[in-house]
Amino acid sequence: MIRRDQPHALLRDRRAGVLLHPTSLPGPGQFGTIGEHARRFVDFLSQSGFTVWQMLPTGPTHDNRSPYQLLSSLAGNPELIDPDDLVARGWLTEEERTQTNTKTMREKAARRFLGSTEPRDAYQRFCHSHRDWLEDYALFMALRAHFQTQEWTQWPKKIRSRRPQAMANLRRTLADAVEVFRFEQFVFDLQWRQLRQYAAERQVALMGDIPIFVAHDSADVWANQNLFRLNADGQPLTVAGVPPDYFSEEGQHWGNPHYNWDEMQASGFRWWRARLNRQIEGFDLVRLDHFRGLQAYWEIPAKTPLPKLGQWVEAPGKALLNALLREHKKLPVVAENLGFITPEVEALRESFHLPGMAVLQFAFDGQSDNPHLPHEYSPHTVVYTGTHDNDTSLGWFNAQGEEVRDRVTDYCYGSEQRMPELLIRLALASVARLAIIPMQDLLGLDGQHRMNTPGTDSGNWRWRFSWDQVPDGLAGQLRHWLLLYGREPNRALTRRHAMNDS
Repeated sequence: MIRRDQPHALLRDRRAGVLLHPTSLPGPGQFGTIGEHARRFVDFLSQSGFTVWQMLPTGPTHDNRSPYQLLSSLAGNPELIDPDDLVARGWLTEEERTQTNTKTMREKAARRFLGSTEPRDAYQRFCHSHRDWLEDYALFMALRAHFQTQEWTQWPKKIRSRRPQAMANLRRTLADAVEVFRFEQFVFDLQWRQLRQYAAERQVALMGDIPIFVAHDSADVWANQNLFRLNADGQPLTVAGVPPDYFSEEGQHWGNPHYNWDEMQASGFRWWRARLNRQIEGFDLVRLDHFRGLQAYWEIPAKTPLPKLGQWVEAPGKALLNALLREHKKLPVVAENLGFITPEVEALRESFHLPGMAVLQFAFDGQSDNPHLPHEYSPHTVVYTGTHDNDTSLGWFNAQGEEVRDRVTDYCYGSEQRMPELLIRLALASVARLAIIPMQDLLGLDGQHRMNTPGTDSGNWRWRFSWDQVPDGLAGQLRHWLLLYGREPNRALTRRHAMNDS
């Protein structure tokens, strides 16, 4: 029997992973895909000894590409679909592969697949088993295209408010477009399952990310308006954000609508349960972004752009987590407990035995009890050199004054190792069972290569690496470090077997 106060299986032994969003993979298009280069990246992880690939949310994004403001929290991002696989399956010709953009390619593949005599049993099974979210998502996307990407609150009232007769008419009128969006999700699911199997065969687990809030302009909100705090026109009454913190002196105004927690709880948190279950279909472990919002969230009046005018409001996090736990013997969740964290937030996390996070870039403020310093960790911690919201470790170090640089060196026994190696090895040597290193740090890249700068609207989410940036011998060097610090694959398993044999 699995004890609920024991760590998740992936957190029982020391291991290490790499943070890289699939859009950052190499390749010919504007985005990385989950095809050839994703498999090659898995091979790199396996050769290096890493056993976790952490990603950002993999859903469809708006034009700003932010994976934390998705068009759907349940769908996959069609931009990640590998067109070479569509050619291999006969759904796309070589000429179409080279001459059309990705959206047109997917439409052509859909028409060819749906118009052929090829058996469609797998497609029909997928559509049936995911109908609870897929039908609303596909119709939402078809409507969004029909109304030239206008937000759903700008659509005609009968469509905005989902009147039954209007919905039935729309499903008939937009049937062909809806079918294309269904097909995209089928293909994404097909390719994703292949990638996950490929990774599992090489002892690499996939770790996902769940944004605590969802975008206002999304299928989630349009299809479930009663679950969000909206006015009669569908506009948010209050929006999410955070007060002034490390990332922003003014605080952050995210714009996400808050949940109607009374309705959520009355339904037994059905929407949240479906959301977690969908993530578990694709990932072995997930990070819950902004976990503190389950204890209390920052409520900003919708009509003000100033985050500092918000207030903390309690949330029913305990009831929600209990509902999720009733479906899962062990919640496969890492709690992102960064920012303004109170004893109440930590008590909630610890009562459900969820591991928290530590970030080394936050550690060197001169306070010896800083929770991000390795001597403060418990094994039930996931340590990062930095996250997608941080500068690269080299960029961060270069931007620090002499006092902070000296403090880092002093903490590391006066080591003369270069950055970011110093922070990488500090994370790997810590007692935290899981250490996650951003790919930029493994490549030794400076601040020009950061993924996101919170509080800014342009230039984010576009970073990609190329294979010629990966030095010869890097995989061997990394594997040596993982073995040195007890994070190499099978080490813990071999040790347990030896103890059992004795």
